[in-house]
Amino acid sequence: MGNRLSKIYTRTGDTGTTGLGDGTRVPKDSARVEAFGTVDELNSAIGVLLAVPGSPEAVTACLTEVQHELFDLGGELCIPGYKVITGAQVMRLETELDGFNDSLPPLKEFILPGGGPAAAACHLARTVARRAERRLWTLAGVETVNPEAARYLNRLSDLLFVLARVLARHEQGAEVLWRRDRREEGGG
Repeated sequence: MGNRLSKIYTRTGDTGTTGLGDGTRVPKDSARVEAFGTVDELNSAIGVLLAVPGSPEAVTACLTEVQHELFDLGGELCIPGYKVITGAQVMRLETELDGFNDSLPPLKEFILPGGGPAAAACHLARTVARRAERRLWTLAGVETVNPEAARYLNRLSDLLFVLARVLARHEQGAEVLWRRDRREEGGG
């Protein structure tokens, strides 16, 4: 393992640049920094979700592994040319997704983000995952990126959607469904 940070501030970023893992300096708003910064934000959003007590152990175990993989992905994005996310990790997400989805009824309506605290936090993490994927595609427009990383984020957002459904049912028994006809009911 490399050097651990013993001093948190370095003052090297005070001019609007930051160091990548390979030692190069780039603007803090570069596509690469936006990509790994949003992956970090996603990891934090999942941490908030995991802090909600009472989630099923299978959900907690799945998301804890995802947090480790997101940390790896952030490292990958921080070092140009470095690849750590693999097709096997994408397949693991697909297997997890299928397993959780098997117990759910088919969707017939759109679901509103919400439910209980864990389900709502999961929906928020899902939207951050979609943004992380968009930021990765922005980076891919200007630099070469690992295609498995994009696939990973795409599957992760799908998994988070399914987990939000699982958590809503666990917390409240059902999801909050969007009602197309609500305007007719309210007279507006």
